[in-house]
Amino acid sequence: MAEIARLHPAEDKSFRLAPHNVEAEQALLGAILLNNDAFYRVSDFLEPPHFYEPVHRDIYEVAGKIIRAGKSADPTTIKTHLPEQLLPDVTMAQYLAKLAAEATTVLNAADYGQAIYDTAIRRNLILVGEEMVAVAYDGSDVEMTPNKQIEKVEGELFQLAEKGRYDGGFQNFSNALSASIQMAGEAYQRDGGLSGIATGLDDLDRQMGGLQGSDLIILAGRPAMGKTSLATNIAFNVAKSWKGEIAPDGHQKTTNGGIVGFFSLEMSSEQLATRILAEQAEISSSDIRRGRIHDSQFSKLVDVSNMMSKLPLYIDDTGGISVAQLAARARRLKRQKGLDFLVIDYLQLLSGSSKASSQNRVQELTEITTTLKALAKELEVPIVALSQLSRQVESRDDKHPQLADLRESGSIEQDADVVLFVYREEYYLKNKEPKEGTPEHMSWQGEMEKVHGKAEVIIAKQRHGPTGTVQLSFEAQFTRFGNLARADYLPERME
Repeated sequence: MAEIARLHPAEDKSFRLAPHNVEAEQALLGAILLNNDAFYRVSDFLEPPHFYEPVHRDIYEVAGKIIRAGKSADPTTIKTHLPEQLLPDVTMAQYLAKLAAEATTVLNAADYGQAIYDTAIRRNLILVGEEMVAVAYDGSDVEMTPNKQIEKVEGELFQLAEKGRYDGGFQNFSNALSASIQMAGEAYQRDGGLSGIATGLDDLDRQMGGLQGSDLIILAGRPAMGKTSLATNIAFNVAKSWKGEIAPDGHQKTTNGGIVGFFSLEMSSEQLATRILAEQAEISSSDIRRGRIHDSQFSKLVDVSNMMSKLPLYIDDTGGISVAQLAARARRLKRQKGLDFLVIDYLQLLSGSSKASSQNRVQELTEITTTLKALAKELEVPIVALSQLSRQVESRDDKHPQLADLRESGSIEQDADVVLFVYREEYYLKNKEPKEGTPEHMSWQGEMEKVHGKAEVIIAKQRHGPTGTVQLSFEAQFTRFGNLARADYLPERME
């Protein structure tokens, strides 16, 4: 249209104009003004900043607000929210009327939207590339090493690939409200009506509302408490309940459960797979390793392994990687396969940058937890990072863990959105067995019966929910956590 063409002076051959498609923008806006249904064909992936022309951004944004409010967006209702004059001799009302009059059909709305989106991506790619070249040429910033620059550019490209923009900055509060309402709506469609991903452990889900996107969750405990077992149980439950659908922009969208990434820095992938296999097949992992299984168990093992092989659960067992390498691999997994939930076993086996590690371990761990929290926000997935506890727990009479027991750094508690402790009274009580036949032994047996097969998950910190203790069942021979049958769930017993 001549009006918009006049906003651009004749192109100078000495420079290249950024990629744009004004005709597609006009065609899409015309289609929306003609039939508001066209908006819903593109609104899932197209945002106002994707438009090249500032006036088109404004028109699209205003139309979107009106349509989402359940009203009709047409030249008459939109013009009151926009400047009266577009050009000295063209009013906004005239331009809107022309857009609607020259619109052909809503059938091509998605194609127009995709064309606008693609040119916006190309413009942002140019910005990323120009900035990368400028920084690489400069070299005056000692802090910006080539590896740091690669990590920065990789993060920007990931944001661009996932969301169509990488600039960040302020956003309108109405956008945040829309995202909040959308999250609440999606909760109704998930298992148990949770706002986050269900862990498969009902009481824990009830207390936490599921695993919340962008949260850094620290799962800590002393050795033999079952940290890794709980993490693998949750990872399996999340992967098993995964369901997805193709979104309007062509991406695969998770509707239930999740695609899981598991960084096993301590155990090999084979050991981890054996452990999960043992948990789900209800066969001791030591029996599986030694081959002490009979025919019926072996057939069950085969059935379970066939089911597990189809799960969206990806394991990286590279030892001694840095937190920057972990972030790069997590981004890659999200781009290539998808990612809804990330587990790291365990925090103290990660390393930071050489600068932080040369200072001291506390500084290094601070960098690690800060990076993991930033990664959770960037990928918009919950990250569960396992952590050790200091030995001071063992010196107390009451061995229930506390926040002060988190090892090596206060930054773990500070950066975490949720801190969970795994505690099994049975483990400690078992080691205090008195001599058989004594009154103390009778009393000890009574105590053991109370705590046998039980575990506690202590929610010591939770930014968006209550703290407290959740009781779980624990089957030691399969290292498996489960829901505890509570007395108020059981039928009445006749005495």
